[in-house]
Amino acid sequence: MIDQPLETSASAESGRRQTVLDAALATFVRFGYRKTSMDDVAAAAHISRQGLYFLFDSKKALFREAVSNALERDLEAVARDLSAPELPLKNRLIAAFDRWGGGYIGPLTAEVSGFTAEDPALLGDILASAPGRFELLVTGAVAGSYAADAEHRSQTMISASIGIKHQVTSRDEYLARLAPAVDIIFP
Repeated sequence: MIDQPLETSASAESGRRQTVLDAALATFVRFGYRKTSMDDVAAAAHISRQGLYFLFDSKKALFREAVSNALERDLEAVARDLSAPELPLKNRLIAAFDRWGGGYIGPLTAEVSGFTAEDPALLGDILASAPGRFELLVTGAVAGSYAADAEHRSQTMISASIGIKHQVTSRDEYLARLAPAVDIIFP
């Protein structure tokens, strides 16, 4: 029998952890925080409940890390979207705002807001710092074309995106209303 190279335990653990975080986020999105049980997440991640508790000692800890992980990945993707020189600025902005806001339309958004109001420390610094980091990325991307007022245009676009996000029920509706906003703010 030929020996197969084994992944390092740290690499395997990291991959397993990421799989669980992805499954947890999908489960929280589907059922909401309060209705999601650790059993639901374990089933979605295809691991035992004990295995899930080995990785995360509580539902709060799992939720915190799942949301933080998603926000970090989204910010990395936004940075890539905004720095794609082959695309026109408007296309980069739509891609970035879609990544940042379009994927989070629905019941979990309202639930996260309500739950974090009850327990502001739940998501820690990431929830407070991520929007500022997003704004800096957008401002940096538009500064080349709108140097004199890049910050104000970026802030206005973010406000428009937030307003649109809370008025629509689907990502398609969000994108349909986002494109004209980009055209108005970045003619």
